[in-house]
Amino acid sequence: MTALTAPPISRAMRALALASASVFCLLAAAALGITVLGKVHRPGIMMDLPVPSLPKHISAPLAAAEPATPPVMIDKVILAGRALVADPALIENSPQGPLPRIADDGRTPMAAYAAPALSGKFRIAIVVSGLGISAKATAAALAGLPAGVTLGFAPYAMDVQRWVSEGRQLGHEALLELPMEPFDFPDSDPGPHTLRSGVDRDSNGQRLEWVLSRFTGYAGVTNLLGQRFLADADALSPAMTQLSRRGVYFYDNGAVAQSVAADVASRSGTAFAKASGTLDGIQTALEIDKQLSNLEAQARDHGSAIGSGFLYPITIERIAAWSKTLEKRGFVLVPVSAIVSQPPK
Repeated sequence: MTALTAPPISRAMRALALASASVFCLLAAAALGITVLGKVHRPGIMMDLPVPSLPKHISAPLAAAEPATPPVMIDKVILAGRALVADPALIENSPQGPLPRIADDGRTPMAAYAAPALSGKFRIAIVVSGLGISAKATAAALAGLPAGVTLGFAPYAMDVQRWVSEGRQLGHEALLELPMEPFDFPDSDPGPHTLRSGVDRDSNGQRLEWVLSRFTGYAGVTNLLGQRFLADADALSPAMTQLSRRGVYFYDNGAVAQSVAADVASRSGTAFAKASGTLDGIQTALEIDKQLSNLEAQARDHGSAIGSGFLYPITIERIAAWSKTLEKRGFVLVPVSAIVSQPPK
């Protein structure tokens, strides 16, 4: 009887078996290494890249910022130098903090907290926003900007009232920045009390009251982001009506091309102003100087113009230099309240 022999093993099968054994050994070695030495750290490539500039109107991760602590109750007139910061007649003391209101005698916060305005044929207002989050940047803005510049303060910093009071003492008009929903929310998040499209009026009303109660002494409010919210008339209308009833104006910083704020403000009887242009979309001295010249041309054509900027060091530097010779060229720097369009009575 002929003995049976096993069929020969092909070269491919031997290679496969050898590869499988190698992989198994490698996995076993890796497991043993992790057990003995802990997690293995592979070398990585690190690149030293410059930190990009923060987006306009955002000076810090606002959603992570500590909420401001407002005064519990305002029961007396508070001044910063000669500037009014709080008046009980203009305040509704609510559980979350002081809310602006129209006084029984008809006085409005918009008028009471307005900064002094020079008279002149060609008036230019400049708004610099982003104050109140970074102490260093806020201090630099207050030190470098002329008194006629209007300042926008974010509502989240713990000591924002101190900065507002200092700005008022130096002659600045103050705006409160209202966080509003952008198109890419929540990737861009202006904070935990953001006014949102598609939510009920009561929810937005509560958020608005919380923001309005963060500090006192502001004549108006402005948008912090808000590309989606400012384009939604149904969502914006109740908020604008509430601002009107509280006697403050709304300043549209001009960053939202689809904004319907002007129409909604007109229908709701809200005092309103809008930026003629953005000064520092490109953060160079040459471009900012060009935009300031454009404001002068618009003021000559229309009698007034408003420009928006952020508290970038280059923006502060160029505004300060430009303002020194402004009156010699026939212009006056005024707060936004001097240009705001009053609602029909």
